[in-house]
Amino acid sequence: MQSLRVKLGQRSYAIHMGSGILGDPSLLAPAIGKGPVAIVTDTNVGPLYLKALQNTLKSLHKDALVITLPAGEESKTLDHVQSITGELLKAGYGRDCTLFALGGGVVGDITGFAAAVYQRGVACIQIPTTLLAMVDSSVGGKTGVNHPLGKNMIGAFYQPRCVIADTDTLDSLPEREFRSGLAEVIKYGLINDLSFFSWLEDHLDSVLARDSEALEKIIKTSCKDKAEVVARDELEGGLRAILNFGHTFGHAIEAASGYGHYLHGEAVAIGMVMAADLSRRLDLLRESEQNRIYKLIKAAGLPTLAPRLEISTYLDFMKVDKKAEAGQIRFILLNSIGSALITGDVPPAAITQTLQAFMERSA
Repeated sequence: MQSLRVKLGQRSYAIHMGSGILGDPSLLAPAIGKGPVAIVTDTNVGPLYLKALQNTLKSLHKDALVITLPAGEESKTLDHVQSITGELLKAGYGRDCTLFALGGGVVGDITGFAAAVYQRGVACIQIPTTLLAMVDSSVGGKTGVNHPLGKNMIGAFYQPRCVIADTDTLDSLPEREFRSGLAEVIKYGLINDLSFFSWLEDHLDSVLARDSEALEKIIKTSCKDKAEVVARDELEGGLRAILNFGHTFGHAIEAASGYGHYLHGEAVAIGMVMAADLSRRLDLLRESEQNRIYKLIKAAGLPTLAPRLEISTYLDFMKVDKKAEAGQIRFILLNSIGSALITGDVPPAAITQTLQAFMERSA
């Protein structure tokens, strides 16, 4: 097992990564509140790992209320937040309770948001079971649900008490889900870690084969890179926005296509290819670097073609992106591989050119 710490003063917490650690009660005990506990999971993950978590909690003399959501992005709604909080109220849970998010990014986001708003905040422990959740959504305290007009438009910054990433859970992860998680891994190399990007180019075969040492490397490096950014800008007042590289286009793809059509990482992969194209059009990124980005994303088995939508549709969804200011779209672009910038100063003609180019070869 390896551990690192997200340094946020009184809200600091540990990320534990390793094989078989879901069964270690000593990792959970310091993070659990004094009151009762509840596990939120979904119909895919529950049958696989719920019993293991329940057994660990029983060793701590904790019987858990279990709340099971339908699997999929379609569950990431206010209605399901209402369902979770309703179950907690019916069970008489107070402010001393602890919620466990056992699942992928959807379960983590919705459980974290429910914890943030239930009785104005209760403890939450993230137990991610997908690669994407381990390297991204379980770390950093972003929680929330979707709205038909935009992804993650309703939410809160709310840090977990700890994160338990048991790599054994990746054994059951479908190949498409695993590759989706790789999009966020690649993102860290692109925005601030050139050496990691180069490592991924050289070791992608080992990663795709789910070699244990390669998995340990990508999870630890991704979490370290994200933790360093979050520690410097917890509430996304500036620097943290670089973590959204590829997401301005990607979220528009998800929302316009209907949540669930593309996995989040798939939409982000397409969005990163589009953002690289825009960066090159603005003479920020060299064409050779753009080609390297495309090659690695393609080799990872991720999509690179955008869905055929009206350009106006893309622009409408991008304008309601959380990074937009006064109706102006802000982009995360690349000066080079390993160096990102945040800007709203992008000529509309360049945005249209990128969108037009992708529509001409769209999926």
